[in-house]
Amino acid sequence: MMPPKGKECMWRDQTLLRSAVEWVWQCEIRCPAIKLQRLILADYGSSWRDHRRFALATLRNFGLGKHSMEERIRTEIQYTVDTLEKSIGNTLNPQVMFHNAASNIICQVLFGTRYEYDDEFIKVIVQCFTENTKITNGPWTVLYDSFPIIHDLPLPFTKVLKNVETCRNLVIGLIKEHKKTRVHGEPRDFVDCYLDELNKRGDDGSSFSEERLIMYALDLHFAGTDTTSNTLLTGFLYLMTYPHIQERCQQEIDEVLEGKDQASFDDRHNMPYMQAVIHEVQRIANTVPLSVPHCTTKDTELMGYSIPRGTLIIPNLTSVLNEEGQWKFPNEFNPENFLNDQGEFVKPETFMPFSAGPRMCLGEGLARMELFLIMVTLLRKFKFIWPEDAGEPDYTPVYGVTLNPKPYRMKIQLRATQ
Repeated sequence: MMPPKGKECMWRDQTLLRSAVEWVWQCEIRCPAIKLQRLILADYGSSWRDHRRFALATLRNFGLGKHSMEERIRTEIQYTVDTLEKSIGNTLNPQVMFHNAASNIICQVLFGTRYEYDDEFIKVIVQCFTENTKITNGPWTVLYDSFPIIHDLPLPFTKVLKNVETCRNLVIGLIKEHKKTRVHGEPRDFVDCYLDELNKRGDDGSSFSEERLIMYALDLHFAGTDTTSNTLLTGFLYLMTYPHIQERCQQEIDEVLEGKDQASFDDRHNMPYMQAVIHEVQRIANTVPLSVPHCTTKDTELMGYSIPRGTLIIPNLTSVLNEEGQWKFPNEFNPENFLNDQGEFVKPETFMPFSAGPRMCLGEGLARMELFLIMVTLLRKFKFIWPEDAGEPDYTPVYGVTLNPKPYRMKIQLRATQ
């Protein structure tokens, strides 16, 4: 049901995406409030390494890959279940629902708080994230990149900087509250850990600072919200329009979870087909097709080309996730891409939606746990149906810094077997 793209179309899409990534890069460098304070787009150096090590250690301390993180995810899933139960027999647009769920899970790690879905904080920050990924799609990215003279004009791209400043002010407020209520040496969340680290380092000239914490937290929040929610949106789009795949997932889930109240992350080892479906969803979703800008650390030779040290490099993850000859079915949605002849789950080396190398996504473990627990729990309880009056599904993604499916509606039915 998903026709392969022609080379000309793929080139046009990749060029647009490249412009979008370069534009966000330049916008962030130009904005005084966020200049040089990022993690995702920070230069590869001692500051970046220190912050990445800190982030990995802190995320592990707060449950990444542990039972406590599963509990946080399962708690949030129940709010999603409640939302879906209210729509049984009807249709709903799941975009905000999945964005809220993913945002709240990472919020609990970063800020120690779960927000009600009508809370102003989560409503504003999710809206800003969504707007910024949309604004970076289209001709404004190319114009901004091509004509510096228009940078200061009141054109649509200025909304990106305003949204970043709005989010920044929200996080500043949270940090102020943390400083008033925290107990030194007894961190409740990521922000407390960072403030403790600041106290420990003092004025030693390190790269840790409150200003960096602000954008650091926003980087992690955005990365933990947008990519996961868009992958879920892609997953349920395909599960609705490939009902035989959805049914086979549900059959495996019922068999493995028989007699159990809820799924655990360890159950994935007994669900090869479900694992294959989730990974195929990630491959097809291709949420961050150009990864983030990298930079060569030394003079490099590649395919006969000389690339000087310090050259900006934009990886093309699409090329490996859709490479002819590397996948059984490179241009269609088919879980067989991740199953061997015995029906066992296998993960090819060309599967790298989280990028590769020392700068690969540090939230990979959290994202994998979220995708499995959310999809398994919802598929166990509900049947998701493409609405009769919705017409033919359109799998063409909306292009921006990240890819997300076009808005769609899903019909919800309660499953007879749970």
